[in-house]
Amino acid sequence: MVDSDPVRDTSDGVLSDFERYLRTELGRSPHTVRAYLADVRTLLDHLEATGEHGPAALDLSALRGWLGALHEAGAGRATLARRIAAARVFTSYLHRTGRLDSDPGVLLAGPRQHRALPTVLDETQAAEVCAAAGDDAESPLALRRRAVVEVLYGTGVRVAELCGLDLDDVDRERGTVRVLGKGGKERVVPVGRPALEAVDRWLDGGRPHWATPASGHALFLGARGGRLGVRTARRDVYESTGAVRRTGPHGLRHSAATHLLNGGADLRSVQEFLGHASLSSTQIYTHVSVERLTRVYNQAHPRA
Repeated sequence: MVDSDPVRDTSDGVLSDFERYLRTELGRSPHTVRAYLADVRTLLDHLEATGEHGPAALDLSALRGWLGALHEAGAGRATLARRIAAARVFTSYLHRTGRLDSDPGVLLAGPRQHRALPTVLDETQAAEVCAAAGDDAESPLALRRRAVVEVLYGTGVRVAELCGLDLDDVDRERGTVRVLGKGGKERVVPVGRPALEAVDRWLDGGRPHWATPASGHALFLGARGGRLGVRTARRDVYESTGAVRRTGPHGLRHSAATHLLNGGADLRSVQEFLGHASLSSTQIYTHVSVERLTRVYNQAHPRA
């Protein structure tokens, strides 16, 4: 082990270093950084409560004791799986920086997760949602809501990716949008004419009313002229979908992916479209399509 620094090897010192590592070296999103730090803080608090002091006391037994305490406190599978993921990144970091002689996180087994099938709109509902968004009003708010819904469904981007779009990320000639995804990875996705038309209406009749010198190149703005926030974008979607089938931005993303597969797109193309690092993340949408096919079969086939 490398020479220790009594200040930097305290829990607070290590957490501060770990936060920088997550942001700068791993490129994790602010949301992920906050979640990992909160999870690791519970681990360090558990160590303190059991009489151990500092991250150097971490071993497999301590990790299992922490997880056991969480389970007894009522933590579900998803919570345990998320905290195991955070712990593995943390112990790997401690080992890499010489604070641990070995990495106990690689031996940590987590609960098998039951992945719930995502709720999606059918094609008719999606069309109704897009038609209802904005309700043909010409106010900046209505124009933004319509554009937000159309772009989310038309591109399948994450809501944070939508909020990060700049004016020059939209290429009308090619019918594409340049997106900065998780881990700082850039991808280009196709976008349909209805979404482009909704964006143009927002740019012509909505954005100029709210734009200020501080707006910069942000495509979507809040009412005060700043870049549209994720929470406000979610509210736009919920307000727009309420009359048809209330869903959020991720529901529109799920719907876009499922409708692509239903229309004949191959899984690899949908993976690129969504910006998934692993094909396994995309495969859940095949289950959604098969589930729908099974319902249709049971209703329509004489031998079902």
